Amino acid sequence: MGRFTALQEMLNNPQIYPMESLAPSYILMMLGIAAFCGLVVYLTYRFFNRNVLYSESFNLLIVMVTVVTAFIIITIGTNWVVALGMVGALSIVRFRAAVKDPLDVGFLFWGVGAGLTVGAGMHTVALMGTAFIAVIYIIFFFVKLDKRTFLLILRYEESAAQEIDTALAKTTYKLKNKTHNTAYTEVTAEVKVKGNETVFLAPFRGIEGVESVMLVEYTSDYA
Repeated sequence: MGRFTALQEMLNNPQIYPMESLAPSYILMMLGIAAFCGLVVYLTYRFFNRNVLYSESFNLLIVMVTVVTAFIIITIGTNWVVALGMVGALSIVRFRAAVKDPLDVGFLFWGVGAGLTVGAGMHTVALMGTAFIAVIYIIFFFVKLDKRTFLLILRYEESAAQEIDTALAKTTYKLKNKTHNTAYTEVTAEVKVKGNETVFLAPFRGIEGVESVMLVEYTSDYA
């Protein structure tokens, strides 16, 4: 009965921490810190993105999510009725856009986490957490950058098949696909490349009957 009375009192007096008690300078400072954290996430994703294709729209979304989450949490902390209303409103939101790379989900959670902590008034935690995650991500980026995975796509005539097999045998690769046609054969192989070294492509280009040699960066985690 006591809990019900307390809940009823909160609903009857929703502004336990009235919005008027928050100075505009404080609100602007919190939103500025959230924007700064979002900018750190933005720059980290911009310059250390490991996807083949970079999406500027998605990157801007991360900054927006950080700031929007911050002012939502600030609002929730000042008004119980608004808090309950937001829970109901957010429960019916459905996002139709699919996130193709699991790492992108991590960046979104990073932005949401920064916005949550800033909105809760723990701006020191937000700044330290954002800086720590950025440093850890950049370290792992450079550690794994030593060897990158590429798809080697070769298109050649049947007369060059033996020389192609000999050249491939000198390279560490994993066969992904091989297509035979009346005019040509196409082979797709996964290879590891250290840095930007592409000297191993020279033997393939020198084989008579080779129509094309393509190297495409391959970052899928589902191979």
